[in-house]
Amino acid sequence: MTTRAALKGIGMTSQRTRERMLTRLREQGIRDELVLAAMNTVPRHIFLDEALSIRAYEDVSLPIGFGQTISQPYIVGRMTEILRGGSALQKVLEIGTGCGYQTAILASVAKEVYSVERIRPLLFKARDHLRKLRMRNIKLQHADGTMGLPELAPFDGIMVTAAASHIPQDLLEQLAVGGRMVIPVGTDEQILYLIERTETEYIKTRLEAVKFVPLLGGTS
Repeated sequence: MTTRAALKGIGMTSQRTRERMLTRLREQGIRDELVLAAMNTVPRHIFLDEALSIRAYEDVSLPIGFGQTISQPYIVGRMTEILRGGSALQKVLEIGTGCGYQTAILASVAKEVYSVERIRPLLFKARDHLRKLRMRNIKLQHADGTMGLPELAPFDGIMVTAAASHIPQDLLEQLAVGGRMVIPVGTDEQILYLIERTETEYIKTRLEAVKFVPLLGGTS
């Protein structure tokens, strides 16, 4: 199958299936039209192994190897919508590249995306997936996500795609004034938080229960 045909998809990976996913996301409360357009455009199935690609547009998380998962479409849409907050995103930091799907969605709604992955073989897979989309505004880095990328800070958006036991201070310090961070926090019970930085403080808003793999330090 050619690259163009693979991107387009057939059967359970076709554009029609993708449009059904969009209908479901609207029913689930996703309202940001820019986010919805990105999720309609980016083919989720190319980020999965072929055996799982027929399930790409179901509202479930799926394994991507190395003990990691691709988040369900609702969570991808919800976190992206929260991060945007109805405003344009310029420079975004993503902690946890995974297979690269969330990275591609962010790159569709932001000017620049810097994404950090601690598992080197997973980063290589993500790079291969993203090359197919020919997105020029993504920079990937093999590094410890809990440390962020201080040399490139500040970021007006930070998205963490793994559950932290606490909100890392290093990431807070890399958030620009006026910026927003979306991060799942907790061990047994995980809650999604929005953190907004003002001139004088960080405003933390508790949002909803979620389930992510844990955020780990170091690299492998």
